[in-house]
This record gives sequence, C-alpha cells and structure tokens, in this order.
Amino acid sequence: MSGRQTMPRIRTLCPLLLALLAVGARAADPAPAVDRQARGLATLETITGGGTQQLRDSLADVAPELGDWIVDFAYGDVVSRPQLDLRTRELATVAALTALGTAGPQLRSHIKGALNAGCTPREIVEVILQMSVYAGFPAALNGVAAAREVFIAQGVELPLR
Repeated sequence: MSGRQTMPRIRTLCPLLLALLAVGARAADPAPAVDRQARGLATLETITGGGTQQLRDSLADVAPELGDWIVDFAYGDVVSRPQLDLRTRELATVAALTALGTAGPQLRSHIKGALNAGCTPREIVEVILQMSVYAGFPAALNGVAAAREVFIAQGVELPLR
C-alpha cells in the first residue's frame, strides 16, 4: 500500500478510534466529574512538567471549553487509564502525531512529555523512525526535526548514542 493510500485511512480511522476510546472510557469509569478532572490535571501535569495552566491560559480567551475537554476527557478519562503506563501512552502519542504530520506543536509537546514520563531519547527516535514505514519519510523527517528541537531545549546530549 502506498503512502497516498495510507494517509486517508489513518485520517479516517483516527476519529473512529477516538470515538471507541471515548465509549470504552465512559463505560469503564463512571467517576464523578471532580474525580476525572483531578485525574486529568495530575496526568497532564506529569506530561507537561508543570505546563497545564499555560495550556489552559492559551485557550481561555477563545475556547476555554477546549481546555476543560482536554483535561477532563483526554487526560482524565483516556490517558489516565491504568491498562497502559504513561511511557507507553506517550510513545503511542508521539507515533500518532508523527504520522499525522500536521501537529508540530503537539508533537513537540508530547516528545517533551515522553521524556517527562521516563522515555529515553533513543526510544522516542525509534518510534519516529518506525513511522517512516507507515506514514512516509517526510513525516519521519519532520518528527526527527521536532525531536531535535525538544532534545536541545531539554539539554539532551547530541548526537544520541
């Protein structure tokens, strides 16, 4: 299957996968809104290394609801589920964002989040390299460039060994 055939499939499947995760999360965890928000805030704080309020502030003037959805649903219901550890979830997120190829700021944020969750720089790069097979070399090249930016900002010694 060529890269041109794969990308429409990925874009078609992503909303379906998110919907399935949403149904599973709600069925598995009927926790009160306060609990899911607290879980979401704690998980997002771990990933961002303390940047949750900055994220929420960046949305407050135009779409504060989006900040609530990110905290409550994405992180409170889905990312905080115990079936996968945070390292694995962040590697999966880096892979997905690399494959999308349209989410540079989010990719950089989750590369930093993967480091915060305990992933090694080599593991992060390996996931990005694997996406060259599924999403194409341009997506992998952009992913590597994003990783380089984050690694430099985080003081990771380059070249990687």
